[in-house]
Amino acid sequence: MTQRLYYEDSHIRTFEATVLSCTQAESGWRVVLDRTAFFPEGGGQLADRGTLGAANVLDVHLAGDGIVHVTDAPLAPGSTVCGTLDWDTRFRRMQAHSAEHIVSGLAHRLHGCENVGFACGDGEATLDFDRELTADEVAVLERAANGAVFANVPVHTFFPEPGALPSYDYRSKLELTENVRLVQIGDYDLCACCAPHVAATGEIGAIRLDGLMRHRGGVRLHLAAGWRAYEDARQDFENARRISGRLSAPREATADAVERFMAELQEVKTALTAKKRELTACRAAALTATDGSLCLFDSETDAAAARELVNAGVPLCGGACGVFMGTDAAGYRYIIGSRTLDLRKEAARINAALSGRGGGKSAMIEGSCRASRAEIEAFFAQLH
Repeated sequence: MTQRLYYEDSHIRTFEATVLSCTQAESGWRVVLDRTAFFPEGGGQLADRGTLGAANVLDVHLAGDGIVHVTDAPLAPGSTVCGTLDWDTRFRRMQAHSAEHIVSGLAHRLHGCENVGFACGDGEATLDFDRELTADEVAVLERAANGAVFANVPVHTFFPEPGALPSYDYRSKLELTENVRLVQIGDYDLCACCAPHVAATGEIGAIRLDGLMRHRGGVRLHLAAGWRAYEDARQDFENARRISGRLSAPREATADAVERFMAELQEVKTALTAKKRELTACRAAALTATDGSLCLFDSETDAAAARELVNAGVPLCGGACGVFMGTDAAGYRYIIGSRTLDLRKEAARINAALSGRGGGKSAMIEGSCRASRAEIEAFFAQLH
């Protein structure tokens, strides 16, 4: 049986151990030690990474009463080896996991929620609750969770005495009866959990909740804690600073400034659309009748204006009217209409000739092509 040092002290970063066995496997070597601080994946927390001597630890998992370390190099059985954890990653995961316990405990107390699923990453977690929450309720939950962090209460982990487990009112998704390890965080939460946690809530630093979305009759939240919360906040600050500079507005007023900018932009778009319609009407009025086909090009027009132009040109031609939007370098989007040709049947021939793809109804097809303007004009000259 492997002695689990992470149960005795979650903050052990280096340790010495004896190699009990080392066998080669498809993905590396399977190393079992007499003692380890490496946490195997479990309880929603990922397995630790680090080194054993000169070997990198690629994965850690339970195997009966032992813990298997998957390494990229062999270790001699009977030798003493120094283990070193990737501490930054471990600490970030503990910050997120302890934060998840606090948020889940408070969500149950404040809003009657049950945690029905979660996954912890490196400083972040995804939480699923069984009832819907409003944005205001999440804000209350986030504030209460950070209050627990600032209170810096101890995080107590323990195995209840035999027969004492039923006396504890703890959270658990499974019916557990033996070898149950409880994690108590003051009056905020008591939960069954096998993973390492911070020693006190102050180590979490801060908790941020966002990404509120409906999920299976309840909600899903994204949680960022500790260093990850700091990094997210720093990125938000940098984005706000850049937006503030571009809009010539104080950071605290950037939201109002963006709304004003968007309103002004919409006015410009509306005016531009009106001008495009006027231009389309002028181009349509300038079209002349032909027994053949009409082929028109415009690198600026949109699909709605192009469709209006096609509709105006179809009655004037004996073949088809096509509007091509784009350039030779970027390729073209096309809309083609006709009252004399069955374009659904002609689509294959058109696309083959223009290196394109697309389709539609007998009276109108849409698609894209890679042919040049000269090739398109040459094809339309004989399309009737």
